[in-house]
Amino acid sequence: MPIVPNKKIRLIFMGTPDFSLPGLQALINAPHLDIVGVFTQPDKPVGRKQIIMAPPVKVLATEHNIAIFQPQKIKTTTDVIKNLTPNIIVVIAYGQIIPPEILAIPKFGCVNVHASLLPRYRGAACLNAPILNGDKETGVTIMQMDAGLDTGPILRQSKIELKGQETLEELHDELSLLGASILVTTLDDFIAKKITAQSQDDSLATYIKTLKKTDGKIDLNKPAQEIERMIRAYNPWPGTHVLKDNKTIKIIAVANEIIKTQKNKIGKIFLHNGQLAIQCGQDALLILKLQLEGGKIMKAEDWLRGNKNAIGLILQ
Repeated sequence: MPIVPNKKIRLIFMGTPDFSLPGLQALINAPHLDIVGVFTQPDKPVGRKQIIMAPPVKVLATEHNIAIFQPQKIKTTTDVIKNLTPNIIVVIAYGQIIPPEILAIPKFGCVNVHASLLPRYRGAACLNAPILNGDKETGVTIMQMDAGLDTGPILRQSKIELKGQETLEELHDELSLLGASILVTTLDDFIAKKITAQSQDDSLATYIKTLKKTDGKIDLNKPAQEIERMIRAYNPWPGTHVLKDNKTIKIIAVANEIIKTQKNKIGKIFLHNGQLAIQCGQDALLILKLQLEGGKIMKAEDWLRGNKNAIGLILQ
């Protein structure tokens, strides 16, 4: 049944983390959209005390009295989604693969907001990858969903320049707002057939693996420039660390400035103009913040005052 003018568009939203919130809020704010259901991941234990917490999307949806669904597996709710009769489904960082039988339910299909310039960086760790690889730009893609992993045709993209100083946290916030800023107009133009979806060039596609905590182990044999990007790309998660006597030292922040030196053994802690530094396979890094196992995050100069004997130690 075609949507008639002035009739509200029935919409289902699927999303889970903080990244999804600006997009959901933009949809809530649009008076011509009727959000008939929000699907999000189940509540889960968080932190050392394993306190059961609702996902951010559930919290926002609750504040606006929107019906909430939290299936362990989205496939089990196929009939529920059919009964909600959505005209379109919007997905932002939901955390589950949407099966073909659900993709086929809405008249206008399912639309996804992806935090990269597709076909580059298909996959879950798309926010980390441009920082890690030293890219000059990134952005968001709004795409029609199909059965593949981020392979659907593109409706709209928006780009930002990267300055080579962004952390994962900063880029996360910027791209979540960027996606939200173009979401409603993209949906409107798509439904009004003002947009012709463009197929992705699969020959240009790159895929990125899902990150694990162990990916944060720094290989000090690598060039300092690569490690500096890694520290920004993995801050705050999975974080980056080195080892000393099998104990973890988290490297929270380093200076963008790379020290051009090869005088020290790889992994050696030394002073550079009175500041804490560590030798890498090529050049060295200035450490700004670190965290010892079981301790709190400290500025490097504060840590140095109580650990002058650490100068000359070799880290792994």
